[in-house]
Order: sequence, then C-alpha cells, then structure tokens
Amino acid sequence: MLAMACLIMIVDLFVKDKKRTLTFVLTQLTLVGAAVATALTSTGQILYTFNNMFVGDLMGDLLKLLLYLTVIVVLFYSRGYIQARPAMAKSEFYTLTLFATLGMMVMISANHFLTVYIGIELLSLSLYAMVALNRDSVASTEAAMKYFVLGALASGLLLYGMSMIYGATGTLEISAVAERLISGQANKTILGFGIVFLVSGIAFKLGVVPFHMWIPDVYHGAPTAVTLFIASAPKLAAFAIVIRMLVSGLFVAWQDWQAMLLILSVLSMAVGNFAAIAQTNLKRMLAYSAISHMGFMLLGIVTGIVGGNASYALNAYSSSMFYVITYVLTSAGTFGMILLLAWAGFESDEISDFAGLNKRSPWFAALMMMMMFSMAGVPFFVGFFAKFSVLTAVVAAGNLCLAIAAVFFSLVGAYYYLRVVKVMYFEPPPANAACIEAPMDVKILISVNGLAVAALGIFPQTLMSLCAVSLLRSL
Repeated sequence: MLAMACLIMIVDLFVKDKKRTLTFVLTQLTLVGAAVATALTSTGQILYTFNNMFVGDLMGDLLKLLLYLTVIVVLFYSRGYIQARPAMAKSEFYTLTLFATLGMMVMISANHFLTVYIGIELLSLSLYAMVALNRDSVASTEAAMKYFVLGALASGLLLYGMSMIYGATGTLEISAVAERLISGQANKTILGFGIVFLVSGIAFKLGVVPFHMWIPDVYHGAPTAVTLFIASAPKLAAFAIVIRMLVSGLFVAWQDWQAMLLILSVLSMAVGNFAAIAQTNLKRMLAYSAISHMGFMLLGIVTGIVGGNASYALNAYSSSMFYVITYVLTSAGTFGMILLLAWAGFESDEISDFAGLNKRSPWFAALMMMMMFSMAGVPFFVGFFAKFSVLTAVVAAGNLCLAIAAVFFSLVGAYYYLRVVKVMYFEPPPANAACIEAPMDVKILISVNGLAVAALGIFPQTLMSLCAVSLLRSL
C-alpha cells in the first residue's frame, strides 16, 4: 500500500488527463491487490512480527478486507463529484485516501501502543488535508482547522495516557501489558489515570460525547466525498483499536474502562439523537446520528464482562463488530445517494433537496428509504438486526435498564430518519431540481449497496458468524 501510494504520486506527475482516469484505476488496483494479499496470507492463527509490534489474526484480516471494500466503494461514489469540482479534481484525493487507508491498516493490526499511535496520526493527518482539499471553500478550511486543533488535543491525551500505562507496567506492548496486569506487576493508581486519558483519546476518534464537538462541523464543512470517507472506513479502525487496547491489553482493568464507556455510550445516544431532530442539513443530521450509533456500538463493549464473568464477552463484542460493519455499509450508501444528487456548484445536502425524489426517480427514492429504515432500525433491514443483536447481548448480561434506555433513544432517532422518507414521498420536488444522471457503474453499485442492506437484514447469520469466529480466534 505504501509503495503504490508513493508510485501513484510520481506517475501522476506525467498524467495530462484532467479526469485522472489512470490515477483512479491504479488506486483501485492497489486496493484490490492489497485485498488479494491479505486473503492469501491469512492463516487463521495469531502471528506476531516486527518485534511483537504488529499482529496478524483473523479479526484483523476480516476488518482489513472490509476496509478495502469500503474504500473501493467510496472512490466509485466520489469520482463524479470530484470531476465536477476543478479545485478537487487532482491526484491528491486518491493518494491521501491510500495513506489514510494505510494508517487504518496499521491501527487494525497494532500490538503496541506506539504502533497504534503511528496509525492514528497517519490517518488523522491525511484526513486533515482531505477536509481542506477544496481551498476555495471557507467552510472546508474552517472545518479542517477545527478538526486539526481538536485532533491535536486528542492525540496529546492519547499519548499521555500511553506514557502513564508505560509507567505503570514497564512496557508498551499490548500483549505484554495484559501479562503484567494478570501477574499483578502494575501500579494500579497510575494505571487508572492512564486509562482515563486513553479512553478520552479513543472517545475522540470514535466521536462520542463529550468528545464529539468536531463531528458536526467536519461532516458539514468537508466536501461531501470526504465526508463519505470519514463517515465510513475509519469506524472499522476505531473499533479495532478499542478491541486491541481495552479488551486485549487492559482486560484485567475492565472495571475502570467499562464504567467510563457506559457513561460515554448513554450520553452519546441521548445527545446524538436529540440534537439530530433540530437539523435541517442532512450531513449535520447524519453527523449527530453517527454520534448516537457509536454510542450504541459501545453498549456491546460495555456489557462484555459482568461482575468479573467473561462468559458474555464473545457474544457482546461480536454484536458490536457486526453493528459497526453494518453501520459502515449503510452510511456509505446514504452519503452515496447525497453525492448522486449533487452537481457542480450544488451540494444537495439539505433535507429539502430530497423533496419529491420519488417523482424524479422512484428507484433511487426506494434505495434512500432502505438506508433510512436501516439506520432507524425498522424490521427486516440490517440495521434492525444489528440493534437487536446488541440489545440481546445487553439483556443477556443483565442490564435491562440499559437496554430500555437504548430502545427509547432509538425511537427518538426513528423520527428524523422517517422525516427524510416523508420528504421524499409526500412533498413536491424543488423548482431547481435537476435530472438525476450518474455513470452506470455508480448506479449498479449503489443499487447493490441498497439491496445488501435489505438482504443482510433477512440473512444476517453468515456475517454474524464471521464476526464471532474472527473474535474467538483473535482474543
């Protein structure tokens, strides 16, 4: 991935085509090649390399394959949007995407706190540049500055937490930290402080309350193609570092981090869902929605261990993994629809821009409806089963009150998703509504995406089993 990203930068210097077709094709081939390499080298065993700083296991391989697939889909959705905007129609979008993907790959397979940090920084620096890619846009520049400043603060918290964990245990290797904790060789007071800072840094990367300030501004201010990327692929990597650092490394200190994650989870579901109701901009609405979804995902992590009993762990963590994967699938399709309706000089990111979509294109309106129903958790779409699996894990662990609260916040969330459906089907189209035109490959891809959301809701067993098996063989 690194070699191809550098090669594409050099090759692009000699490309005269303004559409950057060669750069786009090479980027996609790089992702396909990485997927093939990951699939062929996957053994199903846990392998450590680079002085135990890097781990290869089934969970990492599955998340990487899903990561490649997500980025491939994101680039297909984004291409028309980028070509219509000369300020963004450059190779930098593709190379920064590859470097960000490389950072996520490092995060997914890290077995050392510094390796995690390097992966996070590689991803973050790429995203800062991508948000500000449209230099002519004041909103994009402002969003990039906010993201950069808050991101630097979060990185400081994360690094400080890691240094305290090193002081408490004498090592930064995740598997060695777990061994020191099991043998009782750690200073518990310093470890507790370290976990507070570590969880704070992770919470920022997940975008959960109260570390969510950047999410609405970045989602709204960034070019929609970049928002699509931020809203999808990084969620997989963020889930991976939660599992690596908290579950694999700090399993013995579960009481410290589970209590914090519980507060973050409930606050995120409350603030995210209630704040989304007031939004008229679809990207901001989906930003607050993302906060609530990450809060819901944390429910599974919170209920993995109950009273020192880890018998619920596999069911809880696999339900969270399934939730993240299905959220990424649905989020990619939703932002793909926003990109599909946008044209040069028009973003199509207001809810009112979707008015009368059923009259303009019944099929695309049906696809958007599937995405909204899935996010709302309406039965027989994948979002319903994802929420159901997490709630089942929560109830099985004996946290009935927590499950009731989660159901209540989901009902609040259903309001603003169904509002989009109501606008599409029951309001007249705007006067400036243009004919929806898209390349055939994008039409096919977004149709497959929408049908996958529906099909996985009816047949979720295979993906759920994959999540459970990958975690079972990796933890």
